[in-house]
Amino acid sequence: MRPITAALIPLFLATALTATPVFAQETPVNGTLSISGLGEVTAAPDTAFVNSGVTSQGATAREALDANTKAMGELIETLKAAGIEARDIQTSGFSVSPNYVYSDARDANGYQLPPKITGYQVYNNVNVRVRELATLGSVLDKAVTVGANTINGVSFSVADPSKLYDEARKAAFADAKAKAALYAGVAGEELGSIRNISEVQGMGTPQPYMMKASADSVAAGAVPIEGGELSYSINVQVTWDFAD
Repeated sequence: MRPITAALIPLFLATALTATPVFAQETPVNGTLSISGLGEVTAAPDTAFVNSGVTSQGATAREALDANTKAMGELIETLKAAGIEARDIQTSGFSVSPNYVYSDARDANGYQLPPKITGYQVYNNVNVRVRELATLGSVLDKAVTVGANTINGVSFSVADPSKLYDEARKAAFADAKAKAALYAGVAGEELGSIRNISEVQGMGTPQPYMMKASADSVAAGAVPIEGGELSYSINVQVTWDFAD
């Protein structure tokens, strides 16, 4: 490297003092607005699910099982005769258990005597899908008539809620957009492009809804059923950029 002579030093100093630094120009970042919207639609159910079965007692496990098998066979045949298809009947529980009697009696050492088996209990139940709600009361009535002595509950649903959710999505987005436009206007901004959309599905509890019953079903003493209305909701989160 060639040495810097004394004559060149002033030139280097002048260059260093007059040079203008160059910085990368930052692109301004627009603000964003994130708003949630709720859309909810209601609909009458078109499907019911019943959990029903038979509990039988017997001096022996065999005796209890035989009685239960007979009663369950009659129940299933009755369900099929009422229009329930085989694919809509599914065994959901089966158990054989002893019945105990407890005593306060004690042995010579003062210990409480163990319980004694006095018989056996057999429990067998099925989940039943009822696709025609108008027949639900009659189905329950017939099931109890032939020996169903355990009904754990009835629930309702819409077989295909996809269109209901689509309507809820539209309402949820419209709700979010209306809120976003309001906030943007107050802030003196305009909405730009959408940056992100996310959703959460939900289904509410049944609301009161009167099911229609024919005169024949009332005269026959069918079990009164209220199907209610089910609410299907969508919660959507939308993020907008502010316009330039």
